[in-house]
Amino acid sequence: MIPYVLISVCSVFPLYDLLFKVIVLTHRRNYIINVKVKCELIVNLNILYSDKDILVVEKPAGVAVQTAKLTEKDMVSEIKNHLSIINKKPDPYLGIIHRLDQPVRGILVFALNEKAASRISKQISTGSFNKFYHAYVTGYMEKSDEWMTLTDYLIKDKDNKAGIVNINDKNAKKAELKYRILKAEREKNVSLLDIELITGRFDQIRVQLSHIGHPILNDVKYGADKNLALNNERAIALCAYRLSFKHPETGREMEFSISESFSDDNIM
Repeated sequence: MIPYVLISVCSVFPLYDLLFKVIVLTHRRNYIINVKVKCELIVNLNILYSDKDILVVEKPAGVAVQTAKLTEKDMVSEIKNHLSIINKKPDPYLGIIHRLDQPVRGILVFALNEKAASRISKQISTGSFNKFYHAYVTGYMEKSDEWMTLTDYLIKDKDNKAGIVNINDKNAKKAELKYRILKAEREKNVSLLDIELITGRFDQIRVQLSHIGHPILNDVKYGADKNLALNNERAIALCAYRLSFKHPETGREMEFSISESFSDDNIM
C-alpha cells in the first residue's frame, strides 16, 4: 500500500516561523510529524526613526501597506516581525495612521501604542499632519514657483478606482491638494511637480492629476502609458518624500525626508 501524506499549516509564529503538521497514513499505523520552518523577512526595512511611541519607515514602491493575500508581502507584517525580534514579544501593537498606494514609494509613520495612534490621527483630522510628494507627470507644464490648488469631489467605484463627480453627489468626498511646477522638459513631454496633500482620499493625487490631463508617469490605471524609464515596473513616478508632524508624547516638531529616487537622466 502506498502511504498517504497530509500536510497542514497549524500556526504562524512571529518572525515568519511556520509550523506544519505532516500526517503519514499507512496500512499499519499513522505517523504525525511536526515540522517548523523559519522564513526570512522579505522587505529590507529602511527605518528612519523609532522610539517607544512611533516608527517612521520608507515604503518601497510595489509593496502594500497591508494586504490579506498570504502570498504577498506587506509593510505591516514586516514591521511586526521586526518589532517581535527587537522586543522579544509576539504580536506587537502597530497602529496604521495613514497609507500609501501600493505603487507609490514614500515615508510612513506607524503608532506603537493606542495613545500615540489617537493623537497623531487627531493631527491628521485637524490638518497639522503635513505630507509632500514629488510626481513626474505626462505633458509639458510651464515652470512656476506659484502654488496652485486643485479641488474636486471624489467617489470610489466598484472597480476600485477613484472618480471625479459633481459636488452634489451624495457619496462624494472633497479632495484638495496644492502643487507647483519645479521643472519641465518640452522635448520629452514631462514635468516634475511638488505637491502638498491637503486631504487624503483614495488615489487622490493620481485621479486629480489625470483629470487635468497630466497623469503620473507609468500610472496606467489612470490613463498614462507604460513608461520604460522607471526601473520598477510596479512603480508609478510618485514619491511621498517629506512628512512633518508633532511627536504624540513630547509635542516636538518632527520632520522626515527622503530623495525621490527617480533618475532625471532617465525621465527628463
